[in-house]
Amino acid sequence: MNQPDDPENLEQLLDRLRTHTDGQTEVSVANILTAVGERSFGPVTLAAGLIVIAPLIGDIPGVPTLLGLLVLLTLGQLMFRRHSIWLPSTLLNRRVRRDKLIKGLDWMEKPARYLDQYTRPRLVWLTRGPGQYLMALMCVSVALAMPAMEVVPFSANGGGLALMAFGLAMIARDGLLALFATTVTLGTFWFVVSGLMG
Repeated sequence: MNQPDDPENLEQLLDRLRTHTDGQTEVSVANILTAVGERSFGPVTLAAGLIVIAPLIGDIPGVPTLLGLLVLLTLGQLMFRRHSIWLPSTLLNRRVRRDKLIKGLDWMEKPARYLDQYTRPRLVWLTRGPGQYLMALMCVSVALAMPAMEVVPFSANGGGLALMAFGLAMIARDGLLALFATTVTLGTFWFVVSGLMG
């Protein structure tokens, strides 16, 4: 699922997004894929969730749905046992301003350090084999719900947190984190349904 040179934690992912986009005014989805690894399902999911919850970026209308589409296409391919990620050029060319991206990444620096202290391989069976495909299915469900989350205030943050946690669980092989991500997903779905019906 991940390659030997993939980022191994959240701090490494933040550093890659900074260094691989240095000198650019706008950052495309293609740039993000190059930064995190084009063959890496876990880091792509982690990056998408991170950007959705980051201030200034995830609040831009359409960005959560765009990143939901990225996750949908990416993990949909994982479920069909593809070993590399293919995305249409129309999605790869979508862009966000780099200054907003960097401000969001800077905001995540301290939480990233904290999270990285507590993630490690445990309950690994939940992140491999059938567990891996169950996580992918949960992420696809979150991605499909992203347009509705843009309508219900603050729910996209829950979806982004779930994606970030699932992506980090894939990278760190942390089954306990996968269980936390599942709980966040279910809670977010309840929040969205309540908001739409209320």
